[in-house]
Amino acid sequence: MALRRPMVAANWKMDGSQQLANELFDKFKQLKDDSVEVVLCPPSIYLDSVQKLHEANREALSDCLVRLGGQNLSHHEFGAYTGEISGKMLKEFGCSYVIIGHSERRRMYGETSDIVADKFAMAQKMGLTPILCVGESLPAREANRTFEVIAGELDAVIKKHGTLAFDNAVIAYEPLWAIGTGKSATPEQAQEVHAYIRRRLSEVSPYIGENIRILYGGSVKASNAADLFAQPDVDGGLVGGASLNASEFTTLCRIASEAE
Repeated sequence: MALRRPMVAANWKMDGSQQLANELFDKFKQLKDDSVEVVLCPPSIYLDSVQKLHEANREALSDCLVRLGGQNLSHHEFGAYTGEISGKMLKEFGCSYVIIGHSERRRMYGETSDIVADKFAMAQKMGLTPILCVGESLPAREANRTFEVIAGELDAVIKKHGTLAFDNAVIAYEPLWAIGTGKSATPEQAQEVHAYIRRRLSEVSPYIGENIRILYGGSVKASNAADLFAQPDVDGGLVGGASLNASEFTTLCRIASEAE
């Protein structure tokens, strides 16, 4: 069985502040545990200050693994695209990861699976690890189309770039009906979908299927994290609202490090 290091990624969305960043780094000093990888994805305007905080606390954080990530990137490498952010820029400001295809990007900004696949490849070209988000709507789940939707979102990447592209990637399963609603998938529901994703990738590459980390995203909080993270194919969480509370987010990191 693969030894996949758990990951807890904080997606601040269009929230957060410099004060929150300071509070988080104060809490991280108490973690002293590198068995879980922590990824902070603040709004791009905060990347510089969060990177400086990380550098300033490097010695105090020597016993824990904290990385920086972007919330989005352009599928263009550079050019006249007002308001966009390139992978090169994210890399320059210390990012190791970038969230790709979040449901809010797909739903609110019209990002098709084709565009998401292009962003996935651009992230890797720029030396970033994409955190690819996939997930079904409530009508799709009620119509028993969950696996069909997930397969389509994975296949969009596979058709363009091949299954081996997932050798350097993280997947986040985020049921749309559980994002920002306070409603979370049950541990059994999450496990069922995570196991399906792993099986599907294993069909072409058993190594990738076994070793890729699959996070759960959808109203993850301290009260439900232990049961979710204990599932055999759940390797941590992509955390929204709970990442805006330094104490709760650090608790989630501890829970992930203790999950078996």
